[in-house]
Amino acid sequence: MYPNLYFAFKDLFGINLHFLYFINSFGFFVALSFICAAVTLTRELIRKEREGLLQYREQMVWVGKPASPSELAVNFVIGFLLGFKLIGLFVSSSPLTANVQDFILSSEGSLPAGLALGLLLAGLKWYEKNKQKLPQPQEKKVRIWPHDRVGDLTIFAFVFGFVGAKVFNSLETWDDFVRDPIASLFSFSGLTFYGGLICAALAIWWYAKRNGIGFWHLNDAAAPGLMLAYAVGRIGCQVAGDGDWGILNSAYITNPTTSKAVLANPGDYERITHQYSQLYLPQFGSLDKIPHLSVKAPSFLPDWLFAFPFPHNVISEGVRIPGCDGQSYCSQLPIPVFPTPFYETITCLVLFFVLWYFRKRLTIPGTLFALYLIVNGIERFFVEKIRVNTKYNIFGFRPTQAELISAGLVLSGIAIWVSLRRKRGQEPPVKASSGGPNPDPQV
Repeated sequence: MYPNLYFAFKDLFGINLHFLYFINSFGFFVALSFICAAVTLTRELIRKEREGLLQYREQMVWVGKPASPSELAVNFVIGFLLGFKLIGLFVSSSPLTANVQDFILSSEGSLPAGLALGLLLAGLKWYEKNKQKLPQPQEKKVRIWPHDRVGDLTIFAFVFGFVGAKVFNSLETWDDFVRDPIASLFSFSGLTFYGGLICAALAIWWYAKRNGIGFWHLNDAAAPGLMLAYAVGRIGCQVAGDGDWGILNSAYITNPTTSKAVLANPGDYERITHQYSQLYLPQFGSLDKIPHLSVKAPSFLPDWLFAFPFPHNVISEGVRIPGCDGQSYCSQLPIPVFPTPFYETITCLVLFFVLWYFRKRLTIPGTLFALYLIVNGIERFFVEKIRVNTKYNIFGFRPTQAELISAGLVLSGIAIWVSLRRKRGQEPPVKASSGGPNPDPQV
């Protein structure tokens, strides 16, 4: 496992680039997933604009005005935070720099770097505005197309998605939240995808309505990118070992020296779970309640596809790796688990290409998004069968939070699909004398 990019480059290329130590692997792939989503969304919005399905909105802007105090203040604050934390991460002697998350959420930082970068960004904003200043500022009307707003949409999705992911994760791990609510809400680990999806969707719906962007066309344009972003994000879960893995595979045990899964002998599973009961009892309450399956890999596939011990995982879960000389990232699972993030990456990449194929063939606005909800919900529902998650007790059923939400997504997708197709079927045909169909860009 590679908790940050330093370990990845060191292992893969034999290069020691110490500044990469501060780039968290999971965060890197999350950022990459947002970039992938933004690129695909922009491409789809431009296509829909060319086809006349989305229209621009005219907006009045002032040209030639000097920088306002609020603009200078915003740039200074952004620069100060970046300098105080980002540059401070490299120059600070605080022991907290060993863990990026702990440092960012602490009060540690570089005050001189923060002030310098804040003043620099404020000065650049002043210079840019002053260079364009006119003797008499003018108010002009400009055309803003939906694809011009992708940057705002991405920021909305990131902020509200992160908040939603943390809130839903706190509901899913309620005992941990009650024990330490501050650490639960403000740590970078522990993110529930569906919580982020729901909150981000509500924020984007509000933004689209406010700016006159056709809601169903926007959803259709975003659907392939959402699936691609999820696949890329799951790479981060697999690479970093963030705890979002599957249940134990009792057909294997971990070789402590090589950190690889090897076939277990009869009685090995019971022996190891008892040996490391201090690891499993806090999670499951009883050794008899540990969820596990015994599945041997076919001869034509590698064992790690079915049993992976996640050595050097970022959450330090498991037992210490013999000979590991680091202060952190020295743990591995004594009994390997199913690498469900890898399964989801492969599955969602396939589903991305499915959605990409149908994006021009499903002509009723909203149906591509409905298809996304259905296939995404089905994928997550089935992978939950081999994932470790908190279960709820509802009328004798014990579903996980993700199973409940994924089932709701499937049902919602079906309802949207049926409703939109029925609505389109009830629309009166366009008469020839009317000059042909005139698609409403706000459908």
